[in-house]
Amino acid sequence: MTTRANAPAYMPGFGNHFSTEAVAGALPEGRNSPQRAPMGLYAEQLSGTAFTAPRTENRRSWLYRLRPSAQHPAYKPFDQGRVRSGPFHEAPPSPNRMRWDPLPMPKQPTDWVEGLVTYGGNGDPETLSGTGIHLYAANRSMVDRVFYCADGELLIVPQAGQQVFVTEMGRVDARPGEVVLIPRGVRFRVECDGEIRGYVCENYGALFRLPDLGPIGSNGLANPRDFETPVAAFEDVDRPTECVQKFGGRLYATTFDHSPLDVVGWHGNYAPCKYDTAKFNTIGTVSFDHPDPSIFTVLTSPSETPGTANCDFVIFPPRWMVAEDTFRPPWFHRNVMSEFMGLVIGEYDAKEGGFAPGGASLHNCMSGHGPDQASYDKAVVADLKPVKIENTLAFMFETRMPIRTTQWAQTSPTMQLDYDDVWTGFEKGRVK
Repeated sequence: MTTRANAPAYMPGFGNHFSTEAVAGALPEGRNSPQRAPMGLYAEQLSGTAFTAPRTENRRSWLYRLRPSAQHPAYKPFDQGRVRSGPFHEAPPSPNRMRWDPLPMPKQPTDWVEGLVTYGGNGDPETLSGTGIHLYAANRSMVDRVFYCADGELLIVPQAGQQVFVTEMGRVDARPGEVVLIPRGVRFRVECDGEIRGYVCENYGALFRLPDLGPIGSNGLANPRDFETPVAAFEDVDRPTECVQKFGGRLYATTFDHSPLDVVGWHGNYAPCKYDTAKFNTIGTVSFDHPDPSIFTVLTSPSETPGTANCDFVIFPPRWMVAEDTFRPPWFHRNVMSEFMGLVIGEYDAKEGGFAPGGASLHNCMSGHGPDQASYDKAVVADLKPVKIENTLAFMFETRMPIRTTQWAQTSPTMQLDYDDVWTGFEKGRVK
């Protein structure tokens, strides 16, 4: 049985303190851990940062649950499937540009955990630096199984199908165009009514947050009020439930004799949330030149080097293009930052064909890339009237370290071996 609070489905905010209970009176008054918690519940603090982190950085929540989360037998190794983790050493790093067709939907019954596939990443979860990049394709709900990641927080980008993330702290319904952020250590299962697919950025580094706005000022990009956090819900289920965790780069599992999604009330600032990218306030030029993609940053995981992110989550949503005497698509470029790109819907304005929704591309550190010839030829002769780019949503996981691909990603039948050919037809410039 699942019980939910009699309240709106979500509470708006991001990084704020929340207080929610599925049953009135579940939260104690005045103190976090009284001698006896209300209703015989068990108090548990879930800390996402070190105890002594500065107040502005500190993330933690108090959970009040039916049973202690410590009540389970030992974890044992679980089949890794195609999940890999930092440090990524199973295949040599490659400077080559790569692009993949969409991950095929499974033919056999496959849940979210079984459908995870690692494409690559960098850093090491044990050093709290870097990222893991995964895709998933599934066609059935997780039943009597939950998952959590002890190595990092999970930024999930649904690409196909309605998806429900049933977490310890409440239910998060998500569809393509929305993104879901599940904190490190929070247990959840994924439910669906059919085929689903999407992308996952596993962030080993500093927690994702909104980027500083600088000269943009006080308004723009993603607004804190649009990040939605679930109200409390709990399951009072007394039957075996498998709990799979990712720890130190490996998968492990144990079996609870009950559902561990049994938090009756919680309060704090460490919780799952979702964001609808349609609410992103896009910033762009109103004069000339194509601005840097940093203006499309939704969330950032900063590093110890100011302005150089462990990982940025960047989107390219529908928007107006009005720049005059300007090459409007992304120009040819080489970056110190490495770019893993995905496409949720539509077509990306710098690529005509080949880059399909559910597919992916990788342009590593200093690898030259940019528009293909068809996009270039169209852009240099376009009538530069105001035009709206519509019915599209592309994104990037951008990171300061080269992304090492897995052996599976380098040898997958979805790899487009002719990707380099999109740049082979350009004529030499006419210099007299």
